[in-house]
Amino acid sequence: MSETAAQAEKPLAPRRVPQRVVSGMRPTGRMHLGNYNGALRGWMEAARVARESFFFSADWHALTSDYKDPSGIAAAQREMFADWIAAGLDAEKNAFFIQSHVKQHAELFLLLGMIAPIGWLERVPTYKEQQEQLRDKDLNNFGFLGYPVLQTADVAIYGADAVPVGQDQVSHLELARELVRRFNHFYAVDGKPVLVEPYPYLTDSPKILGLDGRKMSKSYGNAVELGEDPESARKRIMVAVTDPARKRRHDPGHPEICPIYHLHRAYSSPERVEFVDRECRSAGIGCVDCKKMLLESLIPALEKHRTARAQLDEKRVDELVQLGTQKASRVAEETMTRVRDAVKLT
Repeated sequence: MSETAAQAEKPLAPRRVPQRVVSGMRPTGRMHLGNYNGALRGWMEAARVARESFFFSADWHALTSDYKDPSGIAAAQREMFADWIAAGLDAEKNAFFIQSHVKQHAELFLLLGMIAPIGWLERVPTYKEQQEQLRDKDLNNFGFLGYPVLQTADVAIYGADAVPVGQDQVSHLELARELVRRFNHFYAVDGKPVLVEPYPYLTDSPKILGLDGRKMSKSYGNAVELGEDPESARKRIMVAVTDPARKRRHDPGHPEICPIYHLHRAYSSPERVEFVDRECRSAGIGCVDCKKMLLESLIPALEKHRTARAQLDEKRVDELVQLGTQKASRVAEETMTRVRDAVKLT
């Protein structure tokens, strides 16, 4: 086994069993392979062991970059909720809800914003990264800078002790933990914390690169939809970038930087992943061969999702979201009652 493959199978650090899990996703419509492998698989894993789980459409977060035209958000989140269910996230057991329908998020966001140091927000890695990557959008606004504060409110409002993340996302949760600690330092009641400090629930989420080698994102135009039409998926995969150093068929490759290899790790058997890793490095196979082998594993997975999606009752999906939003509102108000008392706003 190669060093890269061995590292990929390295077990994650021990983790606590979560009592309450919370996570959300910006409503961008149909999910892509990066959404599923980077987030949704981890959500399902955490939800299986948690006492309660809340998953939401982060429509307010969408406004931080798409504030000029929010007309498509409502339709996009309906598509997203349907994809969650079709992919296997249980809407009967877990609460699905819409962020903006639970107004307590905004109230806690405001209070946390009062104590959030500007320097903390400017140091968030994704702040400068997305400004550089999304140059076609004006991100010089308070909403984008305060994005991590709203994320903290999203988690703390439910007393969540766990947020499912991959190893490379742990640092993103650290600001939320620091803000909660800062709030409790100022407003603890009789020495007891008011808000629960969230911990990362580490999931073995395979890294998925976009078809151009960057992070997979609809904003970058480099994504494959979770239920994409097979012919469309074939065309997109066959023109995807690979290792730029492999200029000729017999040049040895470096699969760890290749988007196709990352998709193999998510969709192909361990034996095929090992074969691709070895043969790419030795130039035993070319990039076209590698892509064709990926499609043998990927197309059936896309077809399975398309079938499950087509069988959904859209009216029932809406009903489940309404029920989840009602539950989320009750829990959020319980937290805000304690917060208002602690901040002397009653």
